[in-house]
Amino acid sequence: MLRGIVFDLDGVLVDSHPAHKRAWKKFFTSVGRHVSDEELEFVLEGQKREDILRHFLGNLTEEQVKDYGAQKEALFKNSVSEIKFVDGLPAFLARAVATGLTMAVASSASSGRVEYLLRQLGFKERFQAVVTGDDVTRGKPDPAIFILAADRMNVRPADILVCEDAVNGVEAAKRAGMKCLAIAANGRGPLLEKAGADKVVSDFSGANLDELRGLFA
Repeated sequence: MLRGIVFDLDGVLVDSHPAHKRAWKKFFTSVGRHVSDEELEFVLEGQKREDILRHFLGNLTEEQVKDYGAQKEALFKNSVSEIKFVDGLPAFLARAVATGLTMAVASSASSGRVEYLLRQLGFKERFQAVVTGDDVTRGKPDPAIFILAADRMNVRPADILVCEDAVNGVEAAKRAGMKCLAIAANGRGPLLEKAGADKVVSDFSGANLDELRGLFA
């Protein structure tokens, strides 16, 4: 039975991917690393920030990871005013609240950025738990972040629906023993379905809560 919903943040609660890509591109340019738009797709797949930095810049010290991460986050925050909700999200959240579902956020982003965005968007009070990349050692597709979310929600993994938009996130949800609704913008549906998503929609306007309950029958 569906008892709880866990949401990723970027690309699921908020349409923030364009702002993230611009911020990463500006950051990499500032340190003398040219990264193509195609290569930047890597940053959208649910990776932790330190994994993204090491993917593009190689073996970094912990101090460099901290410093570079702060530089990138500063660039991202300059674009917060441009960020909007994913289509259909407010109505979907309202229906979930009305039916008494427990809700949480599980994002690979740092705790500082997750808390900042949730406060800026007025979302934080909607969620009973917030889990970030700082709370786990391994990022998605490792299921640890979703298992921890389930524990903090006090809901069995088998009774949880995860809303994700990244291949790593879908795989992590399935490894955690949860159902997964994929939010597939820009024609990414087949990719996320192949990763194991139980249902694929372009945004929350196409997500029917009664239909999603049927996944748990």
